[in-house]
Amino acid sequence: MFGKMKKLCLLLFLGISFGVPSQIEGQEDRSSIEKTIQIYFDSMHESSKAKVNLAFHPNAKIVGVNPDNFSEMSREDFGDRVASLQPSPKEQGVPERLEILSIEIAGMTAVARVRDDYRGLTFLDTLSLIKTGDRWVIYNKLYHVERGY
Repeated sequence: MFGKMKKLCLLLFLGISFGVPSQIEGQEDRSSIEKTIQIYFDSMHESSKAKVNLAFHPNAKIVGVNPDNFSEMSREDFGDRVASLQPSPKEQGVPERLEILSIEIAGMTAVARVRDDYRGLTFLDTLSLIKTGDRWVIYNKLYHVERGY
């Protein structure tokens, strides 16, 4: 009986010990994803193409339905559009609004849902992210315009 109890305790110890790193990695991934989302938001608030390039994968697509039409852009086009708003919302004193509604991580991929205000509109974005090396980047942005503000 004592031998079985010893084996059970060892198995529990090993299970707990090996479970901790995956929880820590998950927390680190979530934190890294949140940082990428913040860089994305800062890129728009500061009208920074450099931050767009930092947050998005080079092959990223930005797709959505504006009040008037369907829009599809490359990272390059999106960066140009963001940079064209001068002075930036930050320089204009526009208040920041970014809500991270959810983040789901599956291995080296993730999906985040965020709500943000930009150019007088409230957007609901679905962001697909991938982990490249030790960084998370946005691979696709699908947006929906909820309303003007």
